[in-house]
Amino acid sequence: MERKEILMVVLIAVLVLTTAVQAVQLVSLSNNPVVVTSGGGAATSAGSPSSGAVSAPASLDNLPSMVGGC
Repeated sequence: MERKEILMVVLIAVLVLTTAVQAVQLVSLSNNPVVVTSGGGAATSAGSPSSGAVSAPASLDNLPSMVGGC
């Protein structure tokens, strides 16, 4: 085999191996969902609503004027 052919085979093998590793990681990620919790344990226990509703920060009320929206 020529040098270019060997290089091409090696590159394709690396791509296939990378694809296989990413596929395994994707399957393991879909089997174990990620749980995101909000930080600040003291802040959540002091004044968070007990119904589980998420409230937006007050800075988001002025968002259209801050970004130049209508």
